[in-house]
Amino acid sequence: MTQIRAAITGIQGYVPEYVLTNEELAKLVDTNDEWITSRTGIKERRILKGEGLGTSHMAAEAAKQLLEKKNINPLDIDFIIVATVTPDYMFPSTANLVGEMIGATNAYGFDISAACSGFLYALSTATKFIESGKHKKILVIGADKMSSIVNYEDRTTCILFGDGAGAALIEPIEDTTLGILDEVLCSDGKGAEYLYQKAGGSRYPSSIETVTNQEHYLHQEGSTVFKFAVTKMADVSEQICKRNNLSGDNIAWLVPHQANKRIIDATARRVGIEDAKVMLNIQKYGNTTAATIPLCLWDYEKQLKKGDNLVLAAFGGGFTWGSMYVKWAYDSK
Repeated sequence: MTQIRAAITGIQGYVPEYVLTNEELAKLVDTNDEWITSRTGIKERRILKGEGLGTSHMAAEAAKQLLEKKNINPLDIDFIIVATVTPDYMFPSTANLVGEMIGATNAYGFDISAACSGFLYALSTATKFIESGKHKKILVIGADKMSSIVNYEDRTTCILFGDGAGAALIEPIEDTTLGILDEVLCSDGKGAEYLYQKAGGSRYPSSIETVTNQEHYLHQEGSTVFKFAVTKMADVSEQICKRNNLSGDNIAWLVPHQANKRIIDATARRVGIEDAKVMLNIQKYGNTTAATIPLCLWDYEKQLKKGDNLVLAAFGGGFTWGSMYVKWAYDSK
């Protein structure tokens, strides 16, 4: 039986127009550009403005631009997966809304909630459906409107997050040496209390008290999250490299989740990758949660060559974390 290999065959990003700079944040909370930059590497982030615009708006824009770039009829898309922790609604799923917004009426879909690791989880899921032979064209979208759950009176979190979306087209590929080749995905629910949104779910339903207590904003214990992220993201990246004989010499790019420049640097050092081979755009967008990895691929797409070895790595609330080995499947025009 012929093996079917899944590959990323197209990538597109979308970020809102409004730019929230460090200088502007310094007017809201006790902080400054030097403090933010030295600790996070972030200079600015994008914020989605406009009444009634949610995560689906950004996800749909990225998807529409991707289909136009690839000259694909939306009716040919048969499956949509949206990775997000800021869905438009508890239900229906954001993927459901995106399908209607882009005219992909032959597709079904669902959302995946794995925080900053969401894109990797969604990419893994899409890979399995392609390899099954059942699906031919899948949209995997990482998108989050983090500004909707950030407390702009909390200087420890409001400096970190931005809004954005990235969409990838996943298709079967004949050359089985290319595509999505390996993965290590992990989770540990013991980390839930360190990075989460307390209220709004079935355990703590929305009420006057939860709103008054500001429990609908994300909560993060930064030092704990930092320690876990540095260790776990590096662990799985090293594991992927060892079992696929990858090193700084033959890895073209490390594609890390853009949470914090110090976490990115630590992961790169662990797997022996020089700075010039590390995708970095945190300075422009901040932490867009599930969107960071596809936004990196979009920003660097023109530099990617067919056959390039990529190591993707992420860590997120939950805790969730993972790494994937991707051999890039096309030359950008």
